[in-house]
Amino acid sequence: MALPWMTILSNVPWSDVLGKAPIIADGAKKLWQGMGRKNGDGAAADLAETTPPDADVATRLTSLETVQRKLRTQILASGELIQALSEQNAQLVAQIDANRRLVRILAWSLAATATIAGLALLLAWHPKLLEFLA
Repeated sequence: MALPWMTILSNVPWSDVLGKAPIIADGAKKLWQGMGRKNGDGAAADLAETTPPDADVATRLTSLETVQRKLRTQILASGELIQALSEQNAQLVAQIDANRRLVRILAWSLAATATIAGLALLLAWHPKLLEFLA
């Protein structure tokens, strides 16, 4: 049985979703800019840009530490983005679960109401049933 999508979407806490949307969009943009290198290997490109091939070990180590800090920053940013997305997903799932329970209660209530209405109509149309029940 398909649920009416407008009912589901109207019960979503859109103020929370929209309030966090700019933060998530900024995080995604930073993550994409950090990961979207032309050559596909950002760490190697950073290392090649900062150190010449004939550099000594200390210079190369410093370069590697710089690249490692950049990568760590990107990983932390992606982790925050994933956490924000998972929180929103959890909110949406909780709201959908609440809607599912409400629909189940409403379905049982409708079935009970239909049964009572059917019995009332049956008794109203057949007065002899009242005599039989009494």
